[in-house]
Amino acid sequence: MNSSSYDLIVLGSGAAGLSSAVTAAKNGLRVLVIEKDKDIGGTTAWSGGWIWSPRNLFATARGIHHEPSEVREYLKNVTGPFFNEKRVDAFIENAPKMIDFFHNNTSLQFQGDPGIPDTYGHQPGAGMGGRSAIAEPFDAKLLGKHFSKLKKPLDETTFYGLMIQSGPDLKAFMSVTRSFKSLVHVGLRMTRFLFDLLRFKRSTDLRNGNALIGRLFKSAIDLGVEFKLETQVTSLIEQSGKVVGVKIGSEEILSACGVVLASGGYPHDKDRREKLFVRNSEHATLATPLATGDGAALAESVGGHFKSDTAAPAAYCPVSLVPWQSGRIGVFPHIIDRGKPGLIAVRRNGKRFCNEGLGYHDFVTDLQAQLDADEPAKAWMICDHRFLRRYGLGIVRPTPVPYSAWVKSGYLKEANSLEELASQCGIDSAALVETVESFNDSAAKGEDPEFGRGTTPYMRLQGDAEIQPNPCVAPIVKAPFFAIEVVPGSFGTFAGIDVNEHCQVLKSDGSTVDGLYAVGTDAASVFGGFYPAGGIAIGPALTFGYVVGNHVSGLTNE
Repeated sequence: MNSSSYDLIVLGSGAAGLSSAVTAAKNGLRVLVIEKDKDIGGTTAWSGGWIWSPRNLFATARGIHHEPSEVREYLKNVTGPFFNEKRVDAFIENAPKMIDFFHNNTSLQFQGDPGIPDTYGHQPGAGMGGRSAIAEPFDAKLLGKHFSKLKKPLDETTFYGLMIQSGPDLKAFMSVTRSFKSLVHVGLRMTRFLFDLLRFKRSTDLRNGNALIGRLFKSAIDLGVEFKLETQVTSLIEQSGKVVGVKIGSEEILSACGVVLASGGYPHDKDRREKLFVRNSEHATLATPLATGDGAALAESVGGHFKSDTAAPAAYCPVSLVPWQSGRIGVFPHIIDRGKPGLIAVRRNGKRFCNEGLGYHDFVTDLQAQLDADEPAKAWMICDHRFLRRYGLGIVRPTPVPYSAWVKSGYLKEANSLEELASQCGIDSAALVETVESFNDSAAKGEDPEFGRGTTPYMRLQGDAEIQPNPCVAPIVKAPFFAIEVVPGSFGTFAGIDVNEHCQVLKSDGSTVDGLYAVGTDAASVFGGFYPAGGIAIGPALTFGYVVGNHVSGLTNE
């Protein structure tokens, strides 16, 4: 049997895995990252890249000071009986330390948020900005020959491969026909993109989750972290009750300090999903296809406990299924369009069922809770011509990009009347007309008495500041009218391996599996299956990766 040894072995190369690896390597450990896929980045590389990290250095620089007790109060109010004091306290303590560590010691540089409120602004302790960060744009040419190993972004969330970052960059693209400044910005970005396509066949101007992974990957390379791609770990090695390595077929790889599970959760584990997901067969995940629950299976093989009693099994988001000309069906996450003024979402009964502009997790939770037993798990987003050309809808881009191809494909429904639109979608026609008329009456006054659109800072940020008095509502009146079908989807999983505040894997009796850690979506959600703010997947992933990297280094020092 072939064998080799390292100080630490990490299974998975998303944000959590690379955070663990880079932290441990910076502390002097020899680290191996084993990745099942052919490229680096996991689902993180496809994400928006936002990081919820309360009390970070960027907030402090802007004079925003949040006491740990404020953050704890907010999380306790949001998560209720699912509040895990020790893990939450570990997150609150280490999130700002994580930002400091990477920003000051590695290629992972951040930008603070421009004022993104927490989702539930009505809850005590909610932040009105300063609790988030995102990786700075990254020039992939700095990766040299390793650039080819970085996972490409999704077609659905890019503009023909060009990554667009939320905030000023996105606003420039959405207002390119209305602002000379935006036109110049977009022109410069498109020019670089075209040159990149000629030379590299993909963009080197990395943004969002791709920039985060690119910077972490560069940091890992600089620190001597080794990578083993397209490799499936078949089992863990135990000695005297402690995990000391992994097996890959006939090969043994030993680890002096332990093994970190960061394989991306179970979004494509059919059996586990069937047990936990509502309407599983109608659910579309945004996660990488190779995230099949390997970490959970490995943990359970050595006595680890899988914690399924979270408020929700996954981080929900409404998605639409995109029919590409190649025959591939893509998945588009509806993050931004839901909150813009002039859109509503209805079920087949023609009635609204939620506050469309609240969290994307809440959208799916509310939809699933109200479905009739014989009703397909889907809804329709409805808008008019003004909305479509100003904001876009789903993968349909705003002016000046044409939309006719999406109508021909069946992805986008178009009709000159609401009655005709309802007929195309299988929606109760009379009810839809009544719903839109009622919504329009209130929207004309800047109100939404049914669901309260625009009543919190989070919702107002998602809207359009040029629309007053309420940036979140506007009448739906200008024909033709449009609709896109959305179904329940998710970014990743919330249920997962039970861990303590150090991310050590726990057995059902609460004792630890020595030498085994779980981070990212392999671990059960630190927030109990709730979505208190944007970035609550990657924030804890980076933070607890940092925690693990330091914890294993402390064991080495001992």
